[in-house]
Amino acid sequence: MPFGRAHVLAAPALFMAFVIESWEQLALVYVSGDLGDAFSIDTGRIGWVLSAVALGMIPGALVWGPVSDRIGRCAVCLWSLSAHGVIALASALSPNFTVLLVTRVLSGLAPAGICTVTFPYFLELLPSRMRGRAAVYLSIGWPIGVLAAVGVTQLLAGLGWHVVAIASALAGLWVFAIRAWVPESPYWLAAQNRHDDAAAVLRRLGVDVPDGTRFAVVAPERTGRPVELLRGRLLRITVLMLVVNFTFNWGYWGLQTWLPTLLQDKGLSMSASLGFVALSALFMIPGYVSASLLTGRFGRKKVFLPYVALAAISGIFFAYSSSMTELYVANFALAFFSLGAWGVWNTWNGEFFPTALRGTGYSWATAAQLVATSLAPLGGRPSPGSGDRVLHDDPVHHGLPGGGTALRRPAAGDRGP
Repeated sequence: MPFGRAHVLAAPALFMAFVIESWEQLALVYVSGDLGDAFSIDTGRIGWVLSAVALGMIPGALVWGPVSDRIGRCAVCLWSLSAHGVIALASALSPNFTVLLVTRVLSGLAPAGICTVTFPYFLELLPSRMRGRAAVYLSIGWPIGVLAAVGVTQLLAGLGWHVVAIASALAGLWVFAIRAWVPESPYWLAAQNRHDDAAAVLRRLGVDVPDGTRFAVVAPERTGRPVELLRGRLLRITVLMLVVNFTFNWGYWGLQTWLPTLLQDKGLSMSASLGFVALSALFMIPGYVSASLLTGRFGRKKVFLPYVALAAISGIFFAYSSSMTELYVANFALAFFSLGAWGVWNTWNGEFFPTALRGTGYSWATAAQLVATSLAPLGGRPSPGSGDRVLHDDPVHHGLPGGGTALRRPAAGDRGP
């Protein structure tokens, strides 16, 4: 299969899934003060609102993955993103805290579909020789979403949290781009015995497929059945996949979710923290790009393991940083190597399972990540050093679930990239 115009159109359409996910988790962070005033709620309940999206994504990922194996990748993307737009708009019109919290949880459950299937979907559209390089680039949508959220929420913050929430809801309109530019997975179509449709998609992707072609279909009765992940040779793969997803995410977010508090202890101002957020997000991008280039040459494992090791060393350096300069350097190195490793791992996750179970398997991987990031903040709060300036109880200071850093206590449910 050549890499052609159809792939060029599909790539940005699916890339936006990660921008939207990052954006949605950050949409209300910088207007949380206005949110608290509007509903007369304390910082604890504000934290629940900020975490609600990520919490909703945990069951959402487990539901949408098997659904994508049964009704198709494209259908899940369309339904998921459309539902997100409607629910996010409803959250902007919430009359009280309870309705807001419920709609925010549903705002996580809905887009979990498109976020869960994006990688396996894109992999099934790509030429096999390009999957490692091209798929890693999808992950860059995460820091782009962070940067967009920081800029746009600051621009609209003066208009109130309702306007920011409405702007987030507009992401649902991207469903029209996906419908126009992204064909259904030919692998999934063939697995459903829709051979003519699979051939038509392959021709759209630049493959010369003769009329009447019939594709090999393996075990279609296993489609979308989670129990199949625990049978035969898939049991070992599934267990190892879950362990790596959980421990990698728990280790990274065990540090990242407490980073805002450490910065407060160092006396970092709000404007300085915003600059830290933007720079951290920017350092994620070359991490992804370098991992993509190296993966195309050396494969998944030979890139993933060194990047994880270097991320661990960066974390140790961070723990023993004695100045703000060392803190910045260590965190940026951690962002570079951790997110580069994540780009490789997200691609690798989508290749562990056969077509009939690919969406289901990837949904378990996503759920393991979300559970880990929910538990990571419970590992304990670092104690401030002597003479550090402590600003813990300021209700205006909040941070960035999903990769950025500002000034707030970590909330359960923040998801890794």
